[in-house]
Amino acid sequence: MKTLFKDLKYFLILWSTQSLSSLGSAMTNFALIIWSYQAEGSALTTALLSVCSYAPYVIMSIFAGSLSDKWNKKVTMLVCDTFAAACTVGVLVLLHTGSLQIWHLYALNALNGLMNTIQRPASDVTTTLLVPREHYQKVSGLKSFSSSLINILTPMIATSMYTLLGLHAVIWFDLATFVLAFVVLLVWVKIPMIESQKKDGVIRSALGGLQYLKEHRGILDLILFLAAINFTASVYNAAFPAMILSVPGGGEVALGVMNTITGLTMLAGSAAVSLAPAPKSRVRVICNALMLSMSTENFFLALGNSIPIWGIGSFLGWIAIPIMNANMDVLFREYIPVQMQGRVYSARNTLQFFTIPIGYFVGGWLIDQVFEPWLASLGDQSWLCAVFGSTKGSGASVLFFILGIVGVITCIVFRRDKHIWNLEKAAH
Repeated sequence: MKTLFKDLKYFLILWSTQSLSSLGSAMTNFALIIWSYQAEGSALTTALLSVCSYAPYVIMSIFAGSLSDKWNKKVTMLVCDTFAAACTVGVLVLLHTGSLQIWHLYALNALNGLMNTIQRPASDVTTTLLVPREHYQKVSGLKSFSSSLINILTPMIATSMYTLLGLHAVIWFDLATFVLAFVVLLVWVKIPMIESQKKDGVIRSALGGLQYLKEHRGILDLILFLAAINFTASVYNAAFPAMILSVPGGGEVALGVMNTITGLTMLAGSAAVSLAPAPKSRVRVICNALMLSMSTENFFLALGNSIPIWGIGSFLGWIAIPIMNANMDVLFREYIPVQMQGRVYSARNTLQFFTIPIGYFVGGWLIDQVFEPWLASLGDQSWLCAVFGSTKGSGASVLFFILGIVGVITCIVFRRDKHIWNLEKAAH
């Protein structure tokens, strides 16, 4: 155990403080979602917050990775975190002056997304530099563990602070955690330097990441698999708060409870993958985990009408996701040379995440403009209303049922991809 802590000393310091800062950021985002939905009452308006975060991230990621490979990782992370904190201060000032509007959040989210294009690949490569190869799966499990814990704590703490003290208090907590993480990274964390390829220009470096993926079809097809899943998941994310906040038996408390259940479930999955030995087939684990997720939760949300039923669906839908993420992470770290990881991860981010802003926009639009008006026009005598309900939020239930079907078909199609399964041969 002492050897393990010695091997992971700097990673553990960085991981713990950055996780605390992520908790503060997640609380602010959660509170702003509630604020925006209460102010506008529109799923599309709320979903556009995520669209604005992801759109610049996806568009610019492919170029940002080449910069990340060239620049000092610590400086890059410090600058990007500082910029994100400045955006949060902007929200606080606008809120304090009583002039905060939804378009302000769109603009600030877009700026944050732009910074994340550089910060994320720098952070991913930093993990590789700080962690010995034999500890990749444990570290991936720890990262999932902290993410799950954040999912548990965010709704409880953010809802309490938002209700009792207001949005100001949530934002101040976010800024305090940023200061702690910034100081620790600046003073205590030592990140090894790697040889950079400074002769390559930004365009050539970006193309190098794409060329690597073209030459390694298994990794590319796995990324495209996740891109298809991310589209379904982002439509789900756009529909989820609209349904839970609107249907009978839902509301702010129900939304918090459901997020807590999801967090606890992922916490259990993260602990399992952190302690488990390496599987014989990482590809099989990834495919099975995604099939379990896609074939369960959406149907429970569509057909259920209470927190216990939704909670069972949440457990089945999320228990294997940390296991999938950890195995995916190990595959990437093992196969991609560290000198190339920044640009390859950035190319991955563009390809894997470009479906997310599209999904959020489509999900919000489908709820506001298609499914909710359609269900409302059918009348209580319709069999669809008998199955899915006729109140506000019932349209989202229909959408969840369709998402379940689409998700299962996606998993079946990519499970038959021979290039993905060839990764197993390369592993041996």
